Amino acid sequence: MQEILQRLELMRKAARAGGGGRRVEAQHAKGKLTARERLELLFDPGSFEEWDMFVEHRSTDFGMAEHKIPGDGVVTGYGTVNGRLVFAFSQDFTVFGGALSEAHAEKICKVMDQALQVGAPIIGLNDSGGARIQEGVASLAGYAEVFQRNVLASGVVPQLSLIMGPCAGGAVYSPAMTDFIFMVKDSSYMFVTGPDVVKTVTHETVTQEELGGALTHTARSGVADLAFENDVEALLQLRRFIDFLPASNRERPPLRPSADPPDREELSLDTLIPANPNKPYDMRELIEKVVDEGDFFELQPSFAKNIIIGFARMEGATIGIVANQPMVLAGCLDIDSARKAARFVRFCDCFSIPIITFVDVPGFLPGTAQEYGGIIKHGAKLLFAFAEATVPKVTVITRKAYGGAYDVMSSKHLRGDVNYAWPSAEIAVMGPKGAVEIIFRSDLGNADKIEARTEEYREKFANPFVAGSRGFIDDVIMPHGTRRRICRSLAMLREKKLTNPWKKHANIPL
Repeated sequence: MQEILQRLELMRKAARAGGGGRRVEAQHAKGKLTARERLELLFDPGSFEEWDMFVEHRSTDFGMAEHKIPGDGVVTGYGTVNGRLVFAFSQDFTVFGGALSEAHAEKICKVMDQALQVGAPIIGLNDSGGARIQEGVASLAGYAEVFQRNVLASGVVPQLSLIMGPCAGGAVYSPAMTDFIFMVKDSSYMFVTGPDVVKTVTHETVTQEELGGALTHTARSGVADLAFENDVEALLQLRRFIDFLPASNRERPPLRPSADPPDREELSLDTLIPANPNKPYDMRELIEKVVDEGDFFELQPSFAKNIIIGFARMEGATIGIVANQPMVLAGCLDIDSARKAARFVRFCDCFSIPIITFVDVPGFLPGTAQEYGGIIKHGAKLLFAFAEATVPKVTVITRKAYGGAYDVMSSKHLRGDVNYAWPSAEIAVMGPKGAVEIIFRSDLGNADKIEARTEEYREKFANPFVAGSRGFIDDVIMPHGTRRRICRSLAMLREKKLTNPWKKHANIPL
């Protein structure tokens, strides 16, 4: 027995050592933590239970039989984050560059299967050079097994990816199918083909950072949701973020008691909307003044800035927020903003998170670039997402709600539960000037007539009362009472039951 215990301790020591002191030092020299150091920061102290520490690869080709390290380049297991059960895997770049082998994939699949069975989030800490070339197709099969589980887990338990090093080739598709992707600046990157292949095929010269770095994916492609300065900040923010999410689609998000009164009034909101309808204002100010304690976790803040998405709380309960941003493109909807918001709305609907929508939208962005890029299909994604959602939906129109964009932004006609308007709201087919120039085209040469007609149109349609008279708006509310009215609406909707017709699944316009 003593001999077995000694052997056990030696194997544990070898597993904890990863690729050895030299490789650990190289990891630290890049400003990166090791796989186990990351898990220590992510989980509550002493809560992590490791699985499969002794698993080794089974490859014998290319001299691999002589190179075996317990754990095989990934640390897997479960523990608690802020007291709540979470499963995780953390790839170890010091062991074979974190490359995925058949055994490595089996370890990841095991914790994913268990997370699905017990209903707990899955977090992947990705730091891998990709498929282990020495294992050939067995490694590719391992990736496909992980992909299949990503798909099965989608909408059942939250899946979060934190890219903390290289993530290339087939490796990028597992994070791409998870719900949220966070990256670390200057030390993580994602791309399907690397700079060398790009240069060979397209003759473009590009660096790893330019091709797939954190700033590229958070600002240009929209692949990643947030980028953090270093490993420590990323893991601490991940701990904060996961507190907004439920454990699974069978549970509600956690309640966090708040000292912020639900009936708090915010008088400064009465002067938020400028007198000039063409002058912008910051929609974030409204969001932060309405939610609990101003705590708003924004996602994708650097991508499609004309729309804002993120999580907050009202009376301690998680809500999802979608809001037009008049500071960028006047709040118009375009291809990127529609994609960004649609995916977020669908996530909220998957996990029973109520959606609050703040509307100030003059329409869809015009232009050949948008039309050729497929704005019709992409805009339909957001329309489809709001229409399909059965969670509580509360909408507040602050200023402009014009044309089809009014419909798309969680209008009453898309089963919005409670739809409010501020007195400054303008709900119409289009702005007064554009409408008059179409309706009274014959008067275009007479400036006085056009001005009079514009004023007439503004009085008739550029206000919330026509929509209110049809029941499309439930009430016109004072801006300072917005928090109180939203809190009351959410309390009323807490036990809402709504189901869509039976179907295998919908066919969203992808």
